[in-house]
Amino acid sequence: MSEILFYHLTESKLEDALPPLLDKSLERGWRVIVQTGTAERRDALDTHLWTYRDESFLPHGTDEQPQAADQPVLLTTGPENPNAATVRFIVDGADPPPLDAYARVIFMFDGHDQDELEAARGYWKRLKGEGHQLTYWQQNHDGRWVKKA
Repeated sequence: MSEILFYHLTESKLEDALPPLLDKSLERGWRVIVQTGTAERRDALDTHLWTYRDESFLPHGTDEQPQAADQPVLLTTGPENPNAATVRFIVDGADPPPLDAYARVIFMFDGHDQDELEAARGYWKRLKGEGHQLTYWQQNHDGRWVKKA
C-alpha cells in the first residue's frame, strides 16, 4: 500500500517548497511525477524549475514534450504515469488517480487557499476511510516540516 503524506503549506508558496522536495527525491533515485490542476500551472512550474536556483539543475519535463517517458521528474495535468514514477505529488487541488501504483504520494496544499484546504480535507477523509495510512505535515514558522498526525 502507498505511503500517503499531506504537506500543509503555511509559511511558503509551492514554488519555494516543491523544488527541495524534488531534489531530495532525485537524490534517493526516485522517479517523480507532479500533477497540477491546470496546464497553465504545469507550464508555470516548468519555467520555475529551470530558474529557481542559479547553482542547481533539476532535470524535468512536461507531459506535452516528446520524451516524457524519459524524464526523472515529469509535470502533468492528467492521471497517467508515462515516466513510470514511484512518487507522485498532487498539487493545486488536482484530482488524484488511483494511488496503488506509487510507493509514495504527497498531497501539497496551500493553507491560505480555502478551496485547496477543503479538497485536502476531503481526500484525507476518503483515503483514511479506505484504510490507507496517512501522515500530516505542516510548516513551522521557519518553513520546516513538522509531523502533526
